[in-house]
Order: sequence, then C-alpha cells, then structure tokens
Amino acid sequence: MTTRILLPIAAALLAAHAAGALAQADDNAPMQRVEITGSSIRRLAAETALPLTSIRAEDFARQGLTTAQQVLNSIPMNQTSVSSAQSIGAGTGGQSQADLRGLGGQRTLVLLNGRRIAAHPILGDSVDLNVIPLSALDRVEVLRDGASAVYGSDAIGGVVNFITRRQVNGGAVTVEAYQPQASGGGAERRFNLSGGFGDLATERFNLFGVMDLHRQQALPATARPFSATGVIPSRGVSQTSGTPFPANFFSDNGISGNPGFASGCQPPASVPNVGGSPTCRYDFTREVDNIPYTKQESYLGRLSYKLSQDHTLALEALHARSTNEARVAPPPLAGIGLIMHGDSPYYPGGSAGVPAVAGLSGEDLDISWRPLVTGRRIDYSTSTADRAVLSAEGVLYGWDYSSGLSHSVSKAASAFAGGYVVDQRIVEGVGSGLLNPFGEQSAAGRAYLNDSLLLGEYLNARMRASAFDARASRELYQLAGGALGFALGVEARKEKAVYKINRALASQASSSGFADAQDQSGQRRIYAVFAELNAPLIKDLELNAAARYDHYSDVGHSFTPKISARYQPLTPLLLRASWNRGFRAPTLFDIHGPQTVTNSSDPWNDPVLCPGGVPAPGANPNLSCDQQQNIRQGGNPDVRPERSKTFSAGVVFEPMRALTLSLDYWNIRLRDQISALAEQTVFNDYARYQSLFTYNAAGTRLESVSLITNNLGEVKTSGVDAGVLWRAPRASYGTLSLQVDGTWVRNYDYQNERGGAFTVNLGRYADASPVFRWRHNASLQWQLGPWGATLSNRTMSGYTDQNAVEPAFFNQVKAYSTWSLSGSYTGLRNLELTLGVRNLLDEDPPYTNQSTTFQQGYDPRYTDPLGRTWYARATYKF
Repeated sequence: MTTRILLPIAAALLAAHAAGALAQADDNAPMQRVEITGSSIRRLAAETALPLTSIRAEDFARQGLTTAQQVLNSIPMNQTSVSSAQSIGAGTGGQSQADLRGLGGQRTLVLLNGRRIAAHPILGDSVDLNVIPLSALDRVEVLRDGASAVYGSDAIGGVVNFITRRQVNGGAVTVEAYQPQASGGGAERRFNLSGGFGDLATERFNLFGVMDLHRQQALPATARPFSATGVIPSRGVSQTSGTPFPANFFSDNGISGNPGFASGCQPPASVPNVGGSPTCRYDFTREVDNIPYTKQESYLGRLSYKLSQDHTLALEALHARSTNEARVAPPPLAGIGLIMHGDSPYYPGGSAGVPAVAGLSGEDLDISWRPLVTGRRIDYSTSTADRAVLSAEGVLYGWDYSSGLSHSVSKAASAFAGGYVVDQRIVEGVGSGLLNPFGEQSAAGRAYLNDSLLLGEYLNARMRASAFDARASRELYQLAGGALGFALGVEARKEKAVYKINRALASQASSSGFADAQDQSGQRRIYAVFAELNAPLIKDLELNAAARYDHYSDVGHSFTPKISARYQPLTPLLLRASWNRGFRAPTLFDIHGPQTVTNSSDPWNDPVLCPGGVPAPGANPNLSCDQQQNIRQGGNPDVRPERSKTFSAGVVFEPMRALTLSLDYWNIRLRDQISALAEQTVFNDYARYQSLFTYNAAGTRLESVSLITNNLGEVKTSGVDAGVLWRAPRASYGTLSLQVDGTWVRNYDYQNERGGAFTVNLGRYADASPVFRWRHNASLQWQLGPWGATLSNRTMSGYTDQNAVEPAFFNQVKAYSTWSLSGSYTGLRNLELTLGVRNLLDEDPPYTNQSTTFQQGYDPRYTDPLGRTWYARATYKF
C-alpha cells in the first residue's frame, strides 16, 4: 500500500502515519538518524519534513507488481509513456522509464540507494527501470518536488530513489506465476533467490546477495479483439500502409494500380483502397505485438563492514541484463528503385498469369511491395547495466558523513533477428524477373528471398559514468525552535557515450532506420558543490535553504537554489511551501546521438506532392499519398540546457488519530525544453515547418522530415496531489486501513517553439499524447493474524481523443478503472503464500483512435491489454 512520508506535525501523528514498525517500537529505544530522499541533512525520523511517497516492498506482492515499471505506475503523479511495449516499431531498446508530472522520463531523476545509475544508451536520457532488482528492495521513495538544488540535472519533475535492504540474514526463495485468463500470450514467470549472513550490530559485517529472474511471453495484437486491426470502418479509422502484398505499382505512363485490386486484394491483411487509385492497402496492425517477449535478470551483492561504532564501509555490485523481441510487419519496400520491366514473366498480363491492368503495355513499373514470405521483422535488443559502489558513512568530529566512489556502465545492442532483407538483392530479383511481387513465389524465388535475409547486430551503444561524491552534515548550534542543521557536499562525474553502427549490415536495409546512420561519441566532465541549511527559527516554524553549483565541460554552468518552509500552528495541522529553480543539461545522446531515418508512425499525404490527398502531376501516389513518410531523428550538437521554476504549497491535517488528510499544490514552468517536434505537429502545419522537409534534387520525392532533438518553447503545468489515510482500531475482525492517493492536474500547456502559441494538452490528446486531468490509486487492506487481503483500484480520467478522423467519428476516450484483489497467508512455518487477480472485472482498455504508437485501438502507454490476470506467489525462508 502506498504510504506518504509527510512533514512532521507531531511525533504522535508521524507514528500513526508512517510504517507500523515505528508505532510498535520500544519507547525507550534510541531513534535512528536517517537521510531522507531530497535532503543532505541527517535527522531523526520523527523530524522528517519532505513530501515523499513511499512504497514498501511487501506491498509489491499484495498488488501483483512484478517490475519497477509497474510499481511506479501505482503512483498517480507518474505518467509513464515509455515502456517495453514502445519498443514495437520505435527503436527504444525495450527500456522502461519513470515520468513524474508527465514531463518526460528525462526530467525524472532515478537513483539506486541515493546514487545515480548510467542512463540507457538509446535515448540516453533516463535509467532503464528494467535493471532495478525488485526483490532486493526495501522500499521506493518518490520525492514529488523539484530537487536540482540537491541532486543537480534531471531532477525537475522529481526524484525516484530505489532503496535496497541494508542487510539480510538467512535465505529466501520466491516463485511467482501470472496467467491472463484470455488466451494468446502475455503470461509472466518470476523467480528470485536471496540470502545473507552476518550482523552489523554484533558481528560488524553483513554479506548478502539477490538474484531476480523475470520472463513475459509476447501478446500479439490479434489476440485481443480491441487491437486486432487498424481498419475500423465504424470508427472512421483506416490505419494502413500503401506498401502491401500484392504490390502496388506506378508506371512510367502515370498509371497507379494493383493487379489484385479487382479481386479484392487479399483480405484481411490487404484491403482495397477506398476513394483513391485502384490499389491495395496493408493492415500492418495485424502483424505487431501488443506486448513484446521480454526477459529480465538482475544480480545484486552487498558487503557491509563496521570499522567501529561510528564508521561503516560498504561495497555494492549490480549486474542486470534484459532482452526484448520487438516484432512488426514484414519490410515495406518502396522508394528504393524497385523496378519491374515489361519482360518479367510476372508483369501484369504476362506469361505467369498475373491479371492484366488496363493501360499497361510494357512500361516500367515502380513497385511498392511487402514480401510476406520473409516473415515479420524482429528486432532483438539486449541491454545490460553494471555498477560498483564503494561507500563509507559514519560520524567524524561531530559530522554525519557519507561518501562514495562509483562506476557504472550501461550497454545496448540491437540486432536483426528475422524479416529484414537486403534491399539491393530485392531490386535485382524483381528487375531480373525472378521475384513475383504480385503473387506466390517459385521455388527459386523463395530460396532467393531466404538468402536475402539480414541477420546480425547493427547497433552497439555504451554509456559509461564514473563518479565521486561526499557530503557531511551536522547541527551547528541551537535556535529558538531547535538545532540549526547544515550540510555541505561535492560531486565529480565523468560521462562518456559511444554509438557504433554496423554500416555494412544496416546500410543494406532501408526499413531498419539505420541505413545512413554514422558512428558517434561524446564525453563530458561535471563538477558540483552544494550546501543546505535547515533552521527551526521558532518551535513551530522551520526554514530550509539549499543551493548547488554545477559546471559541465560541454554546456556551461548552472546555479540552482531552493527554499522551503514548514509551519505547524496546531498539533494536528501542518503547512508547508517550497520554491526552487531547476536545470537540465542536454544528455550526451541529445547532442551526439546517431541520426536515423525511419518510417513515421502515421501515414501522411506529402504536402507538396500530394496536397489534400490529390497527387501532383507526375507524382507517384504510392509514395506520396496516405503513406508512411521518412522521419529523421537523433542528436543535435546545438542543443542548449533547459531551465525550470517550481513552486509548491501544502497542508497536512489529522482531525483524529485514525485519519490523515493532505493536499499539495504544485506549479512547474519549464523553458527551452529539450525535445523533438511530433510528426503530427509538422505534417499538420506545413506552412510553418516547410524548412524541415527535404526533397530530392528533382523535387519528385520526399527524402525525409527532420525531427531531430532541439530546444522548443515553454511548458506550464500545475495541479494538486491529494491523500487520505484511514486506520481503523484493532478489533476482533482484525485491522483495516484505507489509503487513497490522487493527482488532479489544473493545466498543462506547451509551446512548440519559443514565443509560439501554447497548446492545451490537459484532458485532450495533443500532438503525441494526452495528459490526464485526474488519476488515483486506492488500497484497502485487512489483516487478521496470518491472514491478509488487499483490494486496490487504479483510475484515470477520460480525455478528448486524437481524432485524426472525419468529424462524424470524433471520439471521447472513456475513463479507465481497474480493480485488483489478493489474499495472503503466513501461518505455515517459513512459508508465505499469496493468491490474487489483477483487473478483477476484466476491463478492456478504452477505445482510442490514436495513431502515435504502432498498436491500434487502445493506448499501450497507459492501459493494460492483458485483461483479467490470475497470479500466485510463494516464498520459502530458510
């Protein structure tokens, strides 16, 4: 169950509001001084003054959460839009990201035990959550406020700190199984083993290790009716490609057609073009996966040694590996010089029996073909992360200190594993008359295509980060309200990114996106100094000030201050507020990432060669009209840092010991945001963005549209976080607790260029994604002896759809709400059992006509296509 660690309003309030262990502790036991995420000052736990959301590890199992991504999705202020499902056709390497406030994963800082991990090399702007060892965690702390003054770059939206257990004694083995009720795939299996020995308090050391393995089967789009096709006439949707099988052609005498059109093409995958030339369209949605086949494995080891009562050394090592198989439709071969001559036996009306097409008399045909016999394209991505940390902490001359030396490496590799073909061989095969783009292949043709497949690694990327950090805090002297706390810290980092393209392989397949990509590399050094002061001016009023100076060797320097205050006029009432400046340097990928050219997610009319869907004289409609166009993406050496201002104010009220209420207003303003324009923005306003369109020398073909990383305009967003925590008194029926955490967004507006008009994103699908006005997570827990149960609910409000359709088919996406239920039993010696069901009511994702992702009919970024899923978990301790 999600638990908020809020500002102190009294020891009694915090004891009731925090974890039950505090309430049950011995009153005479000494309180431990701890460092809370978002502050460098150590203080007693009962004095914490930070707006955190904390999720305990035991709650993961109760809610059936199997990955770090799912854990963060249980927090309403997180609006993740990059997960493993986005690897389908998007080339993300299968990574998953945190995204607080919907500002993007690049503006949420992810830490492991308070220290950074190297970002995933692909995109290069966020930690891949797949590397987090879930079974090693003690808790997850989410700071819902900007923290650049403490942590530096990336912490504009907030901070997610994954905190592992400090020591483990004994061993445990856990097995989990998750099985969707509907058939078709998506089942999950998980196994973890942990063990440790030694006691820091009595033996001065502890050594433990954790192994965590997770697998999930692929779920094809056709396994769910709501995502099985991109052709939905009743919704006005025809999300198809103009590169089908049988192939379309455009002749030298200006005829566009398809010899299979008269017989209805080859439904359901290939369907007749409606309202245009007599060609066919291809329903590529039928060939994609809703969920890719994924594997994750992580290994964590930690050795802690207590030098003395005041000094502890620790050595921590992490190794994680994840793989992802992204499957999409067979390769679209168009615009590559695929010419059929009149002497081919497969020429329409020729000797092989291909139906004739009126008007053709041997002219050369420019072919747009998708060879289905080569199979679906499979992109196999492997990501690894390694990190070693040597740390020391303790007390020295009255100062609480913590220092660490870390080195982390994140690697990613992508390989052709099926379906991709050598373009030139296909050109030669069609030109020679060996290949038949209109029908079945001969035995020689099949063998030729099989020999044309591309297999092997085409991209290898590496991100390396080495860092040293040291911080110290102490109480300086007594003020009227308590001790004046002071902290000082330094940090030095070196980052290096290398991107290597196997051009001998990638250049042979235009559909790979990396056909003309080049090797890239970059590095930087970062030095920082920061300080924090916490001043309890009077008994009920505390002020906190922090500041940080960062120097980047490649993009300059930044000074980021932060001030906050808390005021407790009454024992059950607490007020708080904060203001801070934020800073985010462009990542090495933002600057040095390889530029790639790949297909747009939507089909578009070329604004010059097919304006309004009408081909210009001499234009090939199979390339220019209602077709996926080439998009250029990647790094930009001219990108500058972005900056932000954040303000928040909140109240915590406990009218009775059993009830805690909280409200927190937040307001974030970001300028010079580092991002790329959405393809929808550019194609829908050619007059404004025509400089981004590049045509060949003859002006007869659109080469690409530049959507590389750039500095755009401002983002303005604000809202309220609300929390309710109710704890019933212990009774004969056991204990009950209810928690509801929600986020209400007041506004979310952005500019696509400095000084431009603001686009309203709240409650509507603008350009590439929606922003939800309301999200909440609720959890009701019951416990009686060894028996326990949890009922949870997750809800997101509806919004106005993308609606790139005729007005008669405009859609309002419905709210999405799912319930989960689990029961647990711990009455057997050394054994813990959990049974549960996710999506108890088997709720389908709401329909949306969005076309930004390759999956259609729903939005895979925010909803779950699995439906009702049963799960079981067993843990044996020894």
